[in-house]
Amino acid sequence: MKVYRTNVMLCTCTMCVSVGALAIRKRLEEEIKKQNLEDEIQVILTGSSWLCTRGPTLIVQPDDVVYQFLKEEDIPHLVEEHLLKGRPVKSLMYVHPETLYPIEKLHDVPFYRDQRLIALWNRGIIDPDQIDEYIARDGYKALAKVLKDMTPAEVVQEIADAGLRGRGGAGFPTGRKWEFCRSNPNTPKYLICNADEGDPGAFMDRSIIEADPHSLIEGMLIAAYAIGASKGYVYIRIEYPLAIKRLISATAQAREYGLLGEDIFGSGFDFDIEIFRGAGAFVCGEETSLIHSIEGRPAEPAQKPPFPVQRGVFGKPTVINNVETLTNLPRIINFGAEWFAAIGTEKSKGTKVFSLAGNINNAGLVEVPMGITLRRIVYDIGGGIPNGKEFKAVQTGGPSGGVIPKSLLDLPVDYERLQEAGAIMGSGGLIVMDEDSCMVDIAKYFIEFTKDESCGRCTSCREGLAAMHEILTNICEGRGKEGDIELLEELGEATKEASLCGLGKTAPNPVLSAVRHFRNEYVAHIRDKKCPAKVCKALIEYEVDKDKCTGCTLCARNCPSQAITGGKKKPHSIDRTKCIKCGVCIDVCKFDAILVTTGESP
Repeated sequence: MKVYRTNVMLCTCTMCVSVGALAIRKRLEEEIKKQNLEDEIQVILTGSSWLCTRGPTLIVQPDDVVYQFLKEEDIPHLVEEHLLKGRPVKSLMYVHPETLYPIEKLHDVPFYRDQRLIALWNRGIIDPDQIDEYIARDGYKALAKVLKDMTPAEVVQEIADAGLRGRGGAGFPTGRKWEFCRSNPNTPKYLICNADEGDPGAFMDRSIIEADPHSLIEGMLIAAYAIGASKGYVYIRIEYPLAIKRLISATAQAREYGLLGEDIFGSGFDFDIEIFRGAGAFVCGEETSLIHSIEGRPAEPAQKPPFPVQRGVFGKPTVINNVETLTNLPRIINFGAEWFAAIGTEKSKGTKVFSLAGNINNAGLVEVPMGITLRRIVYDIGGGIPNGKEFKAVQTGGPSGGVIPKSLLDLPVDYERLQEAGAIMGSGGLIVMDEDSCMVDIAKYFIEFTKDESCGRCTSCREGLAAMHEILTNICEGRGKEGDIELLEELGEATKEASLCGLGKTAPNPVLSAVRHFRNEYVAHIRDKKCPAKVCKALIEYEVDKDKCTGCTLCARNCPSQAITGGKKKPHSIDRTKCIKCGVCIDVCKFDAILVTTGESP
C-alpha cells in the first residue's frame, strides 16, 4: 500500500459539489502533477466534513489545516505555498466571525469544540467510495463481534441497555422496538432504513450516507441479525443522487467482500439490501405510508395498531429505523452499552445530529451530546447571529416541530425538555431565526408546506391545515380579525387530536408554539395592522431617507415597477401606489437610504 506524506481531504458532499468542488479537484491534481508531487500528495474525496456552507472546503492532513470558500484560481498558490513549501495560506483559512482572525487548525475552530462524534464517526476523514478505508477505521468489527460472540437476544439487550432511542423523530426506545419484532413468530421479517429526509433545512441523513455509507450498511446488518431479518430496504428519496450513488457503490463493495449476501462471516446469517428510490413525498417519512410506497400502493398512512413490528411490509413483521439510529449501532457494539449510556441525560442517551441552518454564522452538520443547551449550539458551535443581529428563536423538528424563544436559550436539548417547551426533537433540523424573522410568516410557511404535503386522507388534516393557512395568510396580508388567534389554537388542537398519522398530529406545532411564545406579534398584525419584523409586505411601506440619499439613481434604474423617481444628485422618492415591495432598492442602495416602516394596510 502506497504511503503519502500528505493527504488533501476535499469535501465532495452535495453542497460542496454544487459550488465547484469537482473543478477544485481537477485543478488540485493538475497543480500537484505540475509541481512533481504525485508521489507525495494524495487527493482524497470525502463526504461532509464540517461547514459545507463555506465550501468548497478541504483539510490538509496530517497538518490539520482547513481551507474554505476555495476557487479554482486559489489552487496554484495553495499547492505551491502549503503543499510544496510547507507554508499554510492564512488568506484561505476559516475566519473567526467575531475576532476576524484566521484559525489554522481544524479542531481550533469553535464549531468543533462541543461536538462528540458517534454517528458521524468517520466524517470527512475517509473516502466513502473505498471500503478498505472504512475497514481501517474498525469498520465491520462490530458486525464480526455480534455474529461470532453474541446471540440476537444479547444484541437486543445491549441496545436496550445503551438507552438508544429512535432518531427519526418519535424517540421510541430502539431495543424495545427490536424485541417486539424479534419475538414475533411470523416470518420472514424485514428491516427498513428510512432515509426519506424531507424536512426543509434538514440534511443529516443525506450527509451521513454521502460521507460514510458503510456505517449505515454495518448498522443495518447488526439490526437485521438482532431481529431475524434476511432482507432490508433503504428507502431514500430520488432527490439525493449523490447519496444514492455512494450507497450503490458501498453495497456492491460489501457484497464483493462477502459482507452482504449469504452465510456472512461463515455464521449462517443471510442478509441483503435493496435500495428503494422514493418520489419525494413528505408523507412517506411516516412509516406506514413508507411501507405502502414500497408495496406499490398509494402512500397513505394506515391505522395503528397493528404496528409495523406486528404487520409491516407485505404483511410481515418489520422494523423501521432511520439513518442516524442505525449508524450509532457499530460504535455501541464496539464500545459497549455503558459507554453510550454515560453520554447525554437520564432519559435521552448518547448524541444527536443536527443540521444547523438559518440565520447563523456557522451553518452545517453538528453532533452534540444530549442535554447540551441551545445557547451552546447557537453561540459556541454556531458562532452566533450574522451581522450583529439579535437572536429571536429557533425552530426544532422542522414542519412538525415548534419555535423556541430567546427566553429559553438555556434549555437543555433532549426529548422531554423540548416537548415541554412546545417543540419536538424531530429528525434533527434546527433553524435559527434573528430579529428580522416574522413569527406569523414563519408559521404560515410551515403550515403551507404540510398542507401541500398532506396525503389528504384525513378530513382533519386536509381541511384543518387549509383553514389554518387561510387564517395565517389573512393575518399576514392585513385582513386578520379578533378571534383569529383563538380559532387557530382551536383548529390546531382539533387537527392534532383527529388526524391519523404523525404528519397531521404534529403539523399544527409551529403555529401553536409561535402563538404560545410570540402572541404579541399576532396581536400586532391583527389589531395594529403592523408587522414588527417588517416582513409581511401588506403591512410595511418603503420610503427614501432624504438625508442619506445622494441621488445616485441606482435604485431608480433597478426598480422593476418604476416606482422610484428623482433627478441625479437629488433625493429620490417612492410612489407607494406603484411599489411592489420587492426589496431591490434596498439591495442596490450603497448608502442605506431606503427605510422600511410599519403601517396600516392600504
